[in-house]
Amino acid sequence: MRPIMLPPGRADLPLRRGVDGVPLPPEEDRASPGRAARRLGRVPTDSPFAHPDPARPRPARIRRPLAAVSAFALLAPVLLARPDARGAAALLALTAVLAAVAALLPWPAGRITLGAAAGAVAGASLLVDAVYPGPYRLPAFWLPFEWLALLGLLFRAVRRLPDRSAGPVGGLVGLAAVLLPLRFALRTPQGGAAGPVVGVLISLLPLLGVAAAALYLRVLDARRERAVARARRQQRLEVARGLHDFVAHEITGIVLEAQAGQLPGQEPEETTALLRRLEEAGLRALDSMDEMVGALREPSGREGQEGREGREGRDGKGGKDLEGDRSDGSDRAGGATTRRLGLADLPELVARFGTTGALRATVELAPGTAGRLSAEAEATAYAVVLEALTNIRRHAPQATEVTVRVAPGECGAVELTVADDGGPTS
Repeated sequence: MRPIMLPPGRADLPLRRGVDGVPLPPEEDRASPGRAARRLGRVPTDSPFAHPDPARPRPARIRRPLAAVSAFALLAPVLLARPDARGAAALLALTAVLAAVAALLPWPAGRITLGAAAGAVAGASLLVDAVYPGPYRLPAFWLPFEWLALLGLLFRAVRRLPDRSAGPVGGLVGLAAVLLPLRFALRTPQGGAAGPVVGVLISLLPLLGVAAAALYLRVLDARRERAVARARRQQRLEVARGLHDFVAHEITGIVLEAQAGQLPGQEPEETTALLRRLEEAGLRALDSMDEMVGALREPSGREGQEGREGREGRDGKGGKDLEGDRSDGSDRAGGATTRRLGLADLPELVARFGTTGALRATVELAPGTAGRLSAEAEATAYAVVLEALTNIRRHAPQATEVTVRVAPGECGAVELTVADDGGPTS
């Protein structure tokens, strides 16, 4: 078997890649899946990742009354218009009301989406620009309100609409806002060409600023969504890795022990020892599950305390940890007391492996190798040996001897070898 070389300062081995080749975090804790899940699963409430839905609208209890007040305020002046111009005033007021309501209401409303409402408002505004029949002074009253509403609608459309419709709908609303001053400027007697051009330029500059701000926030929202998706995916990978590396190892041992217990001719002492090993393996598996499940469930660090209390209730031994004495009493962030396992813990791991079957397991740990690597690299080395032993137990039933060798390498590295005499499987 080709040995694995562990560099002294890093632990980024090929085995440290997750599903689809995604590299693992440089500071991951392979020896404690619960702590890794806590690190990736807990999001502070003041973090930008705390709310995964960046498109959440303002509360409807504020938007709807504000839209109703705006509609009433824009429709009321129609009563003050001259009787012969009241129809044209109502047309202008309705167009402004549509724009204001669309800019303020939360969407979707029933089957009407924000894109459909924005497109309808922009189309109505452009149609009124083309066919307005009333006095030229009348549009000047409602024009500022409709223009501001169109800017607000443009902001919401560019920021909130899906990619396939944000461009077309935003462009249509922007065109309606840019051409809105022409409703007044083109109908002014003896206005000339300067008035319409100045009106369009004055309308265009703020519109570009609003569109740029909405696009910038849209990019930030997209980055945040991608970051949240990456964090969730990494959390799933960490939990899956913890289940595979730790829980599956213990369950495989339990299955083999249960199969051995079915053999005839068992002595009472052998049966008692077998049951004791089954209990210890089950407690270790439950310990790993407690850490992962508690870390995913609790937003704060209470899972460490609750996990310890639960284990005390199960084993009745004051919460003694059977997985290499991982509780060293040091208070970590969030109340966790789990330390990393490393090369110094390999003899206990191999000895425990040898007691759960007919295999004879030995470890050759060269002096000075423990503590030679960084904490992350030693945790990875422990996980490599654990995975190798699990694979031997599951896929090499004909093996009778397993040897784990740890020797110093060049430039501060460590050479790690796990070999068995089972040969290739069919």
